[in-house]
Amino acid sequence: MATRRTENMTSFIAMDVLEKAHDMERQGIHVVHLEVGEPDFPPPPCVNKAVIEALEKGETHYTHSLGILELREAVCAHYGSEYGVDVTPDRVLVTSGTSPAMLSLFATLVEEGDEVILSDPHYACYPNFIRFFGGKPVMVKTSEEDGFQFDIEELGRKISEKTRAIFINSPSNPTGTLLTRENLEAIAALGKTVISDEIYHGLVYEGKEHSILEFTDNAYVLNGFSKLHAMTGLRLGYMIAPRDAMRTLQKVQQNFFISANAMAQRAGIAALHESKADTEMMRNTYNTRRLYMIDRLRRMGFRIPVTPTGAFYVFVNARHISLDSYTLAFDILEKAHVGVTPGIDFGEGGEGFLRFSYASSIENIEEGMNRLERYLAEYKR
Repeated sequence: MATRRTENMTSFIAMDVLEKAHDMERQGIHVVHLEVGEPDFPPPPCVNKAVIEALEKGETHYTHSLGILELREAVCAHYGSEYGVDVTPDRVLVTSGTSPAMLSLFATLVEEGDEVILSDPHYACYPNFIRFFGGKPVMVKTSEEDGFQFDIEELGRKISEKTRAIFINSPSNPTGTLLTRENLEAIAALGKTVISDEIYHGLVYEGKEHSILEFTDNAYVLNGFSKLHAMTGLRLGYMIAPRDAMRTLQKVQQNFFISANAMAQRAGIAALHESKADTEMMRNTYNTRRLYMIDRLRRMGFRIPVTPTGAFYVFVNARHISLDSYTLAFDILEKAHVGVTPGIDFGEGGEGFLRFSYASSIENIEEGMNRLERYLAEYKR
């Protein structure tokens, strides 16, 4: 018999779509995958080389629970050069991806009944992490008309004596938009602890992303190597936390995870030191795909009032087609053989939207757009 906290956990609908698509593919149906946010590139060559060298040298044992010092120093140097902030290695926890980092964070931060404020829409899994530890997600509606920025007055009204933190994500999954510098400054000025998911930093095509650490030290930063460095399967992330929280986070790491994979950590060092040309090539390729996809979707009649400029997602208003994004997404999969994620996966504010990922080749995107165009022509009849 399952526990209440796991029984009440919602599924990750993007994965439901993917798994249904895989079932179709086993029947011989060709599906264009635009539903998942996973880079289609291999890791940079320096990453592969570092993994092989670490294996050959026998680096297959536990590391320091916080992570290899050289990697933590590289993270600090990266945040210093990119954002002009001073981070020391004793504030960095290396994890087996950002999801374990979130698990450790909320285990440390949230007591029963505590509230964590989120934007709506938001990354699908955030509320489940919060609820798992007895916390309550509190939603702030955001609007496509202003690029899904937080309304600071509305955010302020949501703050209560139970508010433990404000959780932000920029560039955002699912919207692909960035929070402005002014928005981040205003969020920091509210004086509450801020959790900032910065996993899509580096994948910005217009403007410049900002770290919350530029505006406050009362913050937890989540980041990793899956997106920018195309290292999803190597499972490597990290968290930057206030110094006074580190011993507690370390104890959680020691008990539940021990340490991140040693070879993956060596790969992370190589990625931060040697992969700039590779990540720039990937970023430029994503940008070409982004512009193509946005143009095609707009010409099909989808609303995108503010152009997404980060991550690898386009979040489109499909309410002129259907108000039931779940049914619509699975209908598109069944009839057009194109995988897309329904907006309801990302909260009530996402209902009526669809998320398209351009972490796929331009040929696949073109084929997916062609199929979708034919589907819409049939749907209107």
